[in-house]
Amino acid sequence: MPLLVSANTNSSAVTYVEGQDYTHIAGIPEAQQPVVREFFSYNCPHCYRQDALFEQTATLLGKDIVFVRTPVGAGRESWILSQKAYYLAQTFKVTRQVHGAIFKRIHEQEGSFKNDMDLVNFFVKQGLEVNEVKATLVSVDASLALSNYDLQAQLSGIRGVPSLLVNGQYLISSISQTPEQLSKLIQYLSQLPIKTRE
Repeated sequence: MPLLVSANTNSSAVTYVEGQDYTHIAGIPEAQQPVVREFFSYNCPHCYRQDALFEQTATLLGKDIVFVRTPVGAGRESWILSQKAYYLAQTFKVTRQVHGAIFKRIHEQEGSFKNDMDLVNFFVKQGLEVNEVKATLVSVDASLALSNYDLQAQLSGIRGVPSLLVNGQYLISSISQTPEQLSKLIQYLSQLPIKTRE
């Protein structure tokens, strides 16, 4: 039976249907809720094209719902290097500064990162210190972070990127929507009960 949520813009009800608008999955544990998690790769052209949509959606959600990202490696070397790029950005707290620049580097300029030195050179150009970047890349924390990214992607049940998962259990079926439509669906899903594992 479809569940209803009232649209904010008018009095009519919007019908969201499980199996059509979203899928319930066994879930991944989230440290904070409500949260929407984007699974993406800097190498994915669809992710690149959808990034502005997600940025606008995150702005509409404001502080009510946390927006986080998980980079997907999918066993591809260039994608794993992009996971490392995201980890470096997060670790050095320069994600806002470099997020769009990484997408542009890959899709408009030099192409995919080929090796760790490509990453080092990119982040040094962003103002970071070369030895700190090198040390962070080979740290135990970096290895753990990449393993955690892969585990989250595995447990999420995603079949491709970009994908959005709300509160670790509600996978959005279609992201071909306006920021307003997408934010309303996310708000709705964020209020659904969290089902415990049996």
